[in-house]
Amino acid sequence: MTGLVVCVAVLAAASAYGVLQRRRSGRVRVRERDDGKRLGAAELGEDLGERATLVQFSSAFCAPCRATRRVLGEVAGLVPGVAHVEIDAEKNLDLVRALDILKTPTVLVLDADGRVVRRATGQPRKADVIAAIGEAV
Repeated sequence: MTGLVVCVAVLAAASAYGVLQRRRSGRVRVRERDDGKRLGAAELGEDLGERATLVQFSSAFCAPCRATRRVLGEVAGLVPGVAHVEIDAEKNLDLVRALDILKTPTVLVLDADGRVVRRATGQPRKADVIAAIGEAV
C-alpha cells in the first residue's frame, strides 16, 4: 500500500510540474538579469533592425525552433523596422553562456540600440511577440 501512495504522490508532483512548465513556456517577459545586456551587429552577424530585433537561439534537432522561426519571420514581415536573426546555439557557445541561454528556442527582443528588453523561452505566440515589440520601442 505504501508503494501505491508513493507512486500517486510522484505522479501528482510530476503532473503539477509539467503543467507549470507548459504555462511558462513561450511567455515573453522581462528578466532582471538581462538588464544592461546589449548585442550588436558583431555578435549577431547581421545588422540590427531599425525598430527592434528578434534574436532566436536554435539547435539543429529542435522541432519548436522551426515553428518559432516561422512565427518570428511572419512578425518581422508584418512590422516595419523589425529584423529576425537566428543563431545556432551549438556554434555560438560563448554567446549562449554570456546571455544565460538554457534551452532552445529562446527568443530575445532587442530594442533599436541592441539592449535586451524581453525574453521568451520556448515557442512564443505571435501576439505576444508583437506586443513585446511595441513595448521595446
